Amino acid sequence: MATIALDIGGTKIASAIFLSDGSMLFNRKRLLKGRTGHEVGKLAAEILAKLLTVARKSRIQIDCVGICIPGIVYSQTNRVWAPNIPGWDNYPLYQELRSITPSEIEIYIDSDRTCYMYGEMWQGAAKDCHSAIFIAVGTGIGAGIIIDGHVLHGASDIIGATGWMALQPSYKPEYDACGCFEYYASGNGIGARVRDAVRADKSYKGRLRQKPICRISAYDVFSAYNENDPIAVAVLHKAVEMWGMAAANLVSLLNPQKIIWGGGVFGPASIFIDKIYKEANKWAQPISIKQVEFVPSQLSGNAGLVGAAFLAIKNHLYD
Repeated sequence: MATIALDIGGTKIASAIFLSDGSMLFNRKRLLKGRTGHEVGKLAAEILAKLLTVARKSRIQIDCVGICIPGIVYSQTNRVWAPNIPGWDNYPLYQELRSITPSEIEIYIDSDRTCYMYGEMWQGAAKDCHSAIFIAVGTGIGAGIIIDGHVLHGASDIIGATGWMALQPSYKPEYDACGCFEYYASGNGIGARVRDAVRADKSYKGRLRQKPICRISAYDVFSAYNENDPIAVAVLHKAVEMWGMAAANLVSLLNPQKIIWGGGVFGPASIFIDKIYKEANKWAQPISIKQVEFVPSQLSGNAGLVGAAFLAIKNHLYD
């Protein structure tokens, strides 16, 4: 049994063929290069068609296809919404891919949050777990949730939009665009909060003053933190508080065995996992928090791709 997996992101599409033992073959990445809307769908279809040809020439039988997308999959229609791909408000991705895929090969699509969690359960940090949460911290923040062996999707497939967790009163209009949690603790949020602080502190002469303020990124913040820059330290301290509070709420509500931290920010923020756990201990249900482990992703940025493969294999076996 073999499957083709595509991990569609806001800037690139990763793809590979997976065998049933988890072996990954023909792993490639294609940049979107500014493509939007239907052009992204056409690129995904082109990549899938090429892998189908490669598999045929290599005498690999493809049984199913798994697709990871950066947003919401509407299960009733198989249409998708992806906020960082302009034009994907209600996009017919399934139909686009179905048109170039043999009818005997099933196609399965799910959110990046769910695929991250699947990837960790198959080949990563959540092996042998029946209840775990993957907190993906990148441009935004989302969570993939599996409890008692079941993936949670919610009434309209929007579960895991943790960036909107309410963690600090009073409400600010600035939260409208991304939510309170993302405002402070996403990659975009960390960069923006540092830019705000540098603009506000006219006396600040530190490392972050060495480049145009509008170009300061989360990457710069972590580099400055390693040099004990006061603004970077303050902003990341706030992010640690937020990560800890959010994790505490999830632990108290869902009682997972593990919380796995991934996405582009974790990464460099993995050094804070012990501090995040310490912060969560202040807020969480006291028995649950002592039973849960906080760990980094083990899949080095491939969680979505691996999870897309497992999504397809799991559904194909049980359909």
